[in-house]
Amino acid sequence: MTSENYRTVKGDAGMVMSPTGSSTQDELIQAGWAKCWSKRENRPYYFNRFTNQSLWEMPVLGQHDVISDPLGLNAAPASGEGAGDGSLGNGQRKRGPSEEASQGGPNSFKRPKHPPGMPLFCSVYWDLDVQTNAVIKERTTFDYLPPHPEIELQRAQLTTKLRQHYHELCSQREGIEPPRESFNRWLLERKVVDKGVDPLLPSECDPVISPSMFREVMNDIPIRLSRIKYKEEARKLLFKYAEAAKKMIDSRNATPDSRKVVKWNVEDTMNWLRRDHSASKEDYMDRLDHLRKQCGPHVTAVAKDSVEGICSKIYHISTEYVRRIRQAHLNLLKECNITVDGAESPEVQDRLVYCYPVRLSIPSPPQPRVELHFENDIACLRYKGEMVKVNRGHFNKLELLYRYSCIDDPRFEKFLSRVWCLIKRYQVMFGSGVNEGTGLQGALPVPVFEALNKQFGVSFECFASPLNCYFKQFCSAFPDIDGFFGSRGPFLSFSPVSGSFEANPPFCEELMDAMVMHFEELLERSSEPLSFIIFVPEWRDPPTPALTRMEASRFRRHQMTVPAFEHEYRSGSQHICKRSEMYYKAIHGTAVLFLQNDAGFAKWEPTTERIQELLVAYKISGRTLSSPGSLIGNVYLSVINCFTVLYLFGAV
Repeated sequence: MTSENYRTVKGDAGMVMSPTGSSTQDELIQAGWAKCWSKRENRPYYFNRFTNQSLWEMPVLGQHDVISDPLGLNAAPASGEGAGDGSLGNGQRKRGPSEEASQGGPNSFKRPKHPPGMPLFCSVYWDLDVQTNAVIKERTTFDYLPPHPEIELQRAQLTTKLRQHYHELCSQREGIEPPRESFNRWLLERKVVDKGVDPLLPSECDPVISPSMFREVMNDIPIRLSRIKYKEEARKLLFKYAEAAKKMIDSRNATPDSRKVVKWNVEDTMNWLRRDHSASKEDYMDRLDHLRKQCGPHVTAVAKDSVEGICSKIYHISTEYVRRIRQAHLNLLKECNITVDGAESPEVQDRLVYCYPVRLSIPSPPQPRVELHFENDIACLRYKGEMVKVNRGHFNKLELLYRYSCIDDPRFEKFLSRVWCLIKRYQVMFGSGVNEGTGLQGALPVPVFEALNKQFGVSFECFASPLNCYFKQFCSAFPDIDGFFGSRGPFLSFSPVSGSFEANPPFCEELMDAMVMHFEELLERSSEPLSFIIFVPEWRDPPTPALTRMEASRFRRHQMTVPAFEHEYRSGSQHICKRSEMYYKAIHGTAVLFLQNDAGFAKWEPTTERIQELLVAYKISGRTLSSPGSLIGNVYLSVINCFTVLYLFGAV
């Protein structure tokens, strides 16, 4: 409702009475209620600035308020008379849709009607009906700047530009292509230590040199080692490595000893290649491994300063970009008369509650128009010529998550702009290359989630997003935008007291190591039932610090390995990929570890029967489940598409 349609009624002397008859006017004001006047209806109504809720009748204390009472523990039972539509309990009536403004905001939309009994989509990869058992201490709102398409567009452009800088530096200084997805892992690794203000780009890290980026660039010097299938490929790779190592030592400021060692080993390898033409693929690979061990330390020594320069340059450019984005964001909020420093946060009590989504203390500015249209089964959202896409099923999923989690937009006036920001953020984070980032966002198969929930009470994902989550309660990377769709914030800053959790982190070594340290701290502190089931790659050459730490943990109750190529993951691009590409085979083994405190072990013990059920779930192929399937499913899809077309043309 616009400002000219209502005003706050000041100087009202009427006392608001609670069910017990006590005066509670001050308490209602503290809870966000104000008495306003509707010019259109010519009568007063009551508005809550925290929840955007409006009532014709005077509000009554004891009503469930999602801000002050997330669980509804203090809510009075709803009366039977008000149980129908428009009732809030306690005999209070919502202002009906016909009594609201008839026109929605620029991002409001109506969903196409579907025939009764018809499913919205045939293959579902989530279960949003599972209630959480994750308990936390009540927490206050967060001071993240609220998302806006204009700022998100600027962030996307600068992040793309930063990727280009990284590509140019690797090419100009080392003559190599950037290691695949190394920039994505750099973003993940930096966020483990970053204390900056931007949700995506790092700006306040110690150390400045990223261990992840340094390690991955070094691994590709002097050349990138690819997977080898045939003997001739192995021979060519050995020759190229020897030639590149000698060229690098000759062109860099190497010590005399380094030049001597590399030159001797390269000449010895070349002589061996000339005289031995009957060697097998294994012989060539063994020789390559020997050459790398002999020349590797010397090559690393001459390239060290250059690679550190690449890492430092990218970080400092990122810091400058964060400053620009922050300033533009603050200017936008200032133009909307939104104060950042004076934002009020509701008081929290020292009590345990079931976990609830992230809430922002800074109000959201008005949102610009985002256009929506459908191309077959794809929802296309466009802002200033920049289009993002999501399939219809996941678009409906985002609508449900938004309905469950968002409290500041009951009429969905900001829904489309926030969906655009959400998809754009993840698109930019994981890059635009073919299949780029899909592995870092990969999810467990649906049968595995079902087994985890049934056998071990799992109801929460520690690493997910609104796009790939299975449960409606999860932690994710971007609380400022994901919170509107159910995110509980980044897991490393999430501290549950009890509950059963699944953790399938992005395969970034620094992030996985920080995750395990956080698990052990939580398990050490809590005496309530607490359980974490962790899925990490079975990397043994060398073993990752996270895997080594978990295997030595006193909280480890069970460990098993699912062999490579015998299980699947759900694609990280499941919201846009073809159904036939929804699942892919894991090329490495997956280690599954159970970390539980004593109470968690007593409640969710990994018994032989439960473990067997989990292994059976892994044997169910998601490709079979996600295939086009039966004739009935295809008929359903056809009917839904027909109704959508009729709706768009006004026939329904």
